[in-house]
Amino acid sequence: MNFTDNGCQRTWYTFHAEVTSVFPSVSQTFGHMYLFEQLYMSVLAEVPNKDIFPKMPGWTEEAQGRTVDEMRRLFSGVAEQFRDLLGRTPDPDKAMTIEHPKYGRLDTHFSDILRHVVNHGTYHRGNVTAMLRQQGYAGVPTDYIFYLMERQVGQR
Repeated sequence: MNFTDNGCQRTWYTFHAEVTSVFPSVSQTFGHMYLFEQLYMSVLAEVPNKDIFPKMPGWTEEAQGRTVDEMRRLFSGVAEQFRDLLGRTPDPDKAMTIEHPKYGRLDTHFSDILRHVVNHGTYHRGNVTAMLRQQGYAGVPTDYIFYLMERQVGQR
């Protein structure tokens, strides 16, 4: 779904319209995804929780009330941070220990946390597709294989 096809006003309405779903709007779903990606970017970079948690309100605020294009820019920035981090991580299977404030300590691997980030994004892209269908738009495929196919076509 290209939000900009129907003009700015319709785009804004669709993006912010309240629906019955996991989150009350597409924009709030994107805000949650942005917060989560910033959070786990920091976790993967092994930033201590005491330095991560104070940033969370700012990340939340940064995504509130944004347009689709503004969110696209925010996500592009996080994607660049992930590319940087992956380039600096020689062993994607390195052992990590993370501390969750509610669930406690987890001994895991960098690659497991990265898979978690991907799965989280996939789950919420499915939510967004359902929200758009509620508003009368055709859904879009969210399976990874479709992403790979689209990317391949774009490289030709």
